[in-house]
Amino acid sequence: MWRVSVTGGKGGTGKSFIAVNLAVLLSKRFKLVLADLDLEGPNDHVLLGLSGLGEGVPIKLFLPFINPANCTRCGVCVKVCDTGALLMPPKSLPIVFPRLCSGCKACYYACPYNAIREGYHVLGYIHVNNVKGEGYGFTLVTGVLREGEEHTPPGVYRVKKYAEELGPELLLIDTSAGTGNHVSIALERSDLVIVVTEPTPLGLHDMVSILEVVKGMGLKSWIVINKAGIGREEEHLEKAREYGVERVFRIPYSTDVVESYVSGTPIVVLKPGSTASRVLYEIGEGVAGLLGRGGL
Repeated sequence: MWRVSVTGGKGGTGKSFIAVNLAVLLSKRFKLVLADLDLEGPNDHVLLGLSGLGEGVPIKLFLPFINPANCTRCGVCVKVCDTGALLMPPKSLPIVFPRLCSGCKACYYACPYNAIREGYHVLGYIHVNNVKGEGYGFTLVTGVLREGEEHTPPGVYRVKKYAEELGPELLLIDTSAGTGNHVSIALERSDLVIVVTEPTPLGLHDMVSILEVVKGMGLKSWIVINKAGIGREEEHLEKAREYGVERVFRIPYSTDVVESYVSGTPIVVLKPGSTASRVLYEIGEGVAGLLGRGGL
């Protein structure tokens, strides 16, 4: 299985735009699954024109339940919990705060009196949709966090694993913004990381941040400068050379892209002759060639 991840550090650079269009193009050569791992705000389905996500499979996360018959109030569970999800009140059994629990099971394994039973709470949902068009088709796997949940990383891990178990030839991953462990979990074992940025000072700052992560993980990277032409790009190109980025692509700012968003149709389908589409085809050709399947 090949894994290609689309990321960027900064929100709003166009990661999902790149991901859905590459999914359309690459599904012509690969059995492909697109995994939207931005659990706090997934939008690939919107850009693909889906009216909804349908029923979801619950993401169940371990939650401790205290067995009063065995609990001696020794306090070990509270000491080993690094998220503060357990509290020991005076003259009472430990209290569990579900929204703070990361599901790590440290308390379960540390309890010397077998006083913690395995329970669970629903962290979010996994939605699966089949996307089909003229000459292309793929499976979209979307992770959605429940409102108020604070632990994205275990959800990202579960959704990614679910997508992998579908057995695609190519798993295309759309990560969330940022550089935290919710992103690094999504990037793990990627054969290629496509970093999407924009020619602004903040875009440069966050591009460097995510390139640090990618370099630290020892992953191959390309860069896409989206909205090219609205600002200076010299420093972006300099940093790309500094971090050993192998290829850099430019997608000019265009109202064609806006029309694609509004219509809920990938631009390579809506306007295949546009400048943006031509660059996306070039990126897709590059990815297919890298993975041994050239010629889109």
